Amino acid sequence: MNVINQHFAPPPHLLNNRLSPTRSLRSPSHMSSRKRKADDEGSGGDDDRMSASPSGSPAVITRPLPPRPSTKRMRTNVTGRPLPLPRLLETLSADELRNLLQSLCDCHPEISTEIISTAPRPSVQSTLELLSKYESTFQTAFPFGGRSSSDYAYNRVRQPLIELLDALKDYTPHFLPPHEPQPATSLAFLDGATEIIHRLPDWDTFQHNRHRQEAYEEMAKAWAAVIREAAKKAGGIQLQYGGWDQKIAKHNEVSGGRMQEAVNELKGGLGWMGSDSPSPSVDTPVDAMSIRQQLLSGTYGMGAPVRVGPW
Repeated sequence: MNVINQHFAPPPHLLNNRLSPTRSLRSPSHMSSRKRKADDEGSGGDDDRMSASPSGSPAVITRPLPPRPSTKRMRTNVTGRPLPLPRLLETLSADELRNLLQSLCDCHPEISTEIISTAPRPSVQSTLELLSKYESTFQTAFPFGGRSSSDYAYNRVRQPLIELLDALKDYTPHFLPPHEPQPATSLAFLDGATEIIHRLPDWDTFQHNRHRQEAYEEMAKAWAAVIREAAKKAGGIQLQYGGWDQKIAKHNEVSGGRMQEAVNELKGGLGWMGSDSPSPSVDTPVDAMSIRQQLLSGTYGMGAPVRVGPW
């Protein structure tokens, strides 16, 4: 029995003294009490734990963060104010500008002289275009149906008709000498203005035609004034080579002879051409008119003999 007990020793896990002498097992209660003690010692604050660094690692130096730029805009003192003059003027229409200038001239008459002296001169084209607008307003005022020369039509268009003739009467002196020094400019305007008078209707009632009759009389005087001035410059060469003799004769024909004053002035201004004609010959009758006189009278080429062969 003793021999058996010596050969069979108890297993190692049943022995209490099999652990290394340098290591010892500690009970969980001992570990938990130590952990509570460590927590009590480190209860000085979170800052102490954050600032403490483990042994062997470099210390971290905390730096203050730079201030973030503010995204909030500065408030400005916004107050209402009137528009600058250039901005105000560009918002006004042509009619509003005219009314504004007219009001200023009425309140301050000295401004009228300044405007007249500094404003650009109206051209023939711009003035005739403006008169065409007056004429269009007059034409569109006619009633639909019926005769355009009746008294009813006249009563409907009387106001725009007077406005057209008043504008024609005001603009015509601007293109007459001595205010307009160039005869070609004056003649060009009178040519277009006379065409406007030609297009006016012939009313049934005789009294209604007085506006057109007066317009023809004023236009004939204007033509005569320009022709006299043109005849003084370079011997009337502009009248000679501009074909104005034929145009004036045509205007006189369309107006029913109401432009005769202008025709007579043209004949007197260009009468010097007949003095340079050659002496009469066998083939040329003594009482034959000059070519220009035939053109003015509308008889050029009538009854002239036909020549054959060399002259």
